[in-house]
This record gives sequence, C-alpha cells and structure tokens, in this order.
Amino acid sequence: MMSKNAILEAERCVSCGLCLQNCPTYLKTLSEADSPRGRIALMRGAARCEIPINARFVEHIDLCLDCRACERVCPNQVAYGSILRAMRKPVEAAKRQGLLEKLFRRASLFLLAHPEKIEQFGRRYLGSPIRGLLPDKLKKLDAMLPDAPAREIKPSIYPAVGEKRGDVGLFLGCVARISDSVTLRASIHVLNRLGYTVHVPQAQTCCGALHGRLGEDEAPLVERNRSAFAKVDKIVCTSSACAAELLEQFPGRVFDISRFLNESEGWENMEISPLDAKIAVHDPCSLRNVLKGEAHPYKLLERIPNAKIVALPGNSQCCGSAGSYFLTQPAMANALMDDKMKLIGGVNADVVATSNVGCAMSFKARGLRTQHPVVLLAYQMGFV
Repeated sequence: MMSKNAILEAERCVSCGLCLQNCPTYLKTLSEADSPRGRIALMRGAARCEIPINARFVEHIDLCLDCRACERVCPNQVAYGSILRAMRKPVEAAKRQGLLEKLFRRASLFLLAHPEKIEQFGRRYLGSPIRGLLPDKLKKLDAMLPDAPAREIKPSIYPAVGEKRGDVGLFLGCVARISDSVTLRASIHVLNRLGYTVHVPQAQTCCGALHGRLGEDEAPLVERNRSAFAKVDKIVCTSSACAAELLEQFPGRVFDISRFLNESEGWENMEISPLDAKIAVHDPCSLRNVLKGEAHPYKLLERIPNAKIVALPGNSQCCGSAGSYFLTQPAMANALMDDKMKLIGGVNADVVATSNVGCAMSFKARGLRTQHPVVLLAYQMGFV
C-alpha cells in the first residue's frame, strides 16, 4: 500500500480544480475519475481502505499519462507524481495477468535492466525479413524503429577537441541505443568541440522509469548507475524522460543536453553554418513539467543562423507516448496523437524538433520527420 509520506502528500490536495483543464485524459473523458484531483481522491480512499483496488479503480489509474501537467499549475504544489508512483505496486498486484502476459513482462523488465542486450537484438532485428511477419499488435512498435541499424555507440572515452573545459558522463538509456543513436553521437560531437571529454560507462543501465511505472523495484538499477557514473560529477541525458527520472537519483548532477550546452562556455569560438528552415519545437512533458527546462531547446536552436524557430501549438498537452502508455492505452494515446498531428499540419514546418526519444518514436510511427535539437545543431557544426 502507499507509504505514509505519499498519503500525507495526497492529503495536501484541496480539490480546487485548477488541474482539470490541464489534464489530457480529463479533457477527453470529462470524468472526474480521470482527473488529477479525482485520482488523488481515489488513491487516498484506497490508502484508507475505503475504496477497493478493483478493476474500475485500476482502469482510472492506468489511464493517467503521468505527464505531470497538473503539478505545473497546482497552487499547493502537490507532488502528484510521487503519489501515483506509490500506488503503482498495489495497482499492478490487483491485475489478473495470463501466463503469456507475465512472461512478456518479465522478459521486458530483464531487457530493460540489460540494455546492451536490447542493442544486440535490435541490430539483428532491424533490416531482417521477420519484420514483415509481425502480428498487428506489434506493427505500431515496429513502425517507431529505424529502417536499419545506426552506427553503434561503444562505451569509451571521447576526448575533448582543443582546450579541455571538463569531463561529463553521457547517459545512453535503453531503447535510444537502437532508435536514436544519432542523437547520442551528435551530443558527443558538440560536447567534444566545446571542450568536454565525454565518458560513456559500459556498466550503465536503464534509468528505471518503466520499472517504476510497473510497480517494480528500481533500486538495483539505481545502484548500477551510481557505480557506473561515480567518476564524473555531471551526467547529460539526450532524452528528457530519462533526465527527469535520474534527477532524483543524482541530485544536482543530471542535466538535459540542451540545458547543459546552453550553460556551457565557448560558443563564441564555434563555427555554425546557416540553415534556411522552419523548425517547430515540441515540448515533451518531462522537459516542461518535471525539469522545467522547455526554454533550452529554443535557445540552442537559435544558435543556428537563418533558422526560424517556432513553438508547436498545444505544447501544454501530452502527445500520448508516455513511456509504454502507447502500448497499454492505445485508444487514448491515438486520440492525443491525432490532436498533435492536426496542430503540426497547420504549422507547415520543415522539421519538428523534440527532446524526448519516446515522443520522437511516436511521431515517426505517424510518418513525421523529427530530429533532436542537438542533432540539428550538430549537423551545422560538421557532424556526419
């Protein structure tokens, strides 16, 4: 059941309702049970043993995207995310899962804890003929992946170019190793040219976000990452979701790549080629609502001469990706992505920039070209 701290946090919600118009699921269903204050009331009731954790309860909790938009507008600064995280384990325990579901869950958790195996499998899978034989349920996931394996990021040390300013660790993540290795390589390129030696520890593992969503113990992953990054004071993440998860594990040491680059010195010596393009920026929920760093991708892209940078309309609303949400709640995820695609169509941009690998994968499944802001910048700095 929920911890005492989580219960006390839930008690701080005064049900003012300011969160309602910022909650994506409430705006779709107009059900109080699918709003932040409604879910807090349900979780508080369950903690007091006044409400059973049954199928209806699980349905409303699972429909939550954990986008944390409610936290951004809460006048009492209720930490909704911590309350939800505390309820994940009892919710998962209440589900009736078949043998195949249990096996798939265990296999997925094992792979997430060993991202090097995800990378090995992905490199064998991408470009293979079995992709055309997938069942319908997995075709959407397949559409999010690259057509062929990208260049591998080998755990190593990448030395600074020119005068050295410092050392920094690069967090690889798990799925990003096969779905977005170009962003990892582009980050190394830009960091090196700003004078940073980049350390890529081999022992690093998943950030633990998906484990937490499934009510699993993240402690072994946290300890592995702490040990892996023990020799560097600063850790950069190319995925804002990973940065948001690691922020609590490494207080004061974790940075989203756009923020770290913006706060670095040495830009006056960088040669950046012009780019005649209109770039629409999508704000991931993790960057906007948890890291409070949504301004940094814009500032980073503004370093590119001639580029026109615009905000994507509707940035306050989630795209529906939300980790594994697009797999577990496809109807709501598709509805939210439909809204995004309509807004993107009205912008008429040459490219959409997003700072989260999950969002980028969901956009790719809809046939949209996206790039991480650091990739767009790196190309204008000689990255190939």
